Amino acid sequence: MDQTFTAHKGSSHAALIDQDIAHIRRVMRPSLHGDLGGPILPAAYWRKRLYDLLDSGNLSHAQLCTVDSLLLQLDEFDSSLAPVSQAQSPWEELAPAAAARPQPVTTNPSSHL
Repeated sequence: MDQTFTAHKGSSHAALIDQDIAHIRRVMRPSLHGDLGGPILPAAYWRKRLYDLLDSGNLSHAQLCTVDSLLLQLDEFDSSLAPVSQAQSPWEELAPAAAARPQPVTTNPSSHL
């Protein structure tokens, strides 16, 4: 009887993990993209949830692969927000203000005749 209870408890634990992973997979991306106010829940929140699942132990190979895939998606999301390079922005590449000063307009009086 104890073995049946343990097996049932183990399968219900796996089912709960499956449900949690499915939930994260379903809502993580829309939550990160959020709305005009920004992400609804930040990447750090989702990363913690996924690491908590990994720390719970006893994940199947399929569950580990799915969690790994979701972590890679978070890395991709984070890298899309990071600056592409440390190069100067287009604003900083503009000519210095002294070089951009307008030159006085001179008119040739004979051209108006």
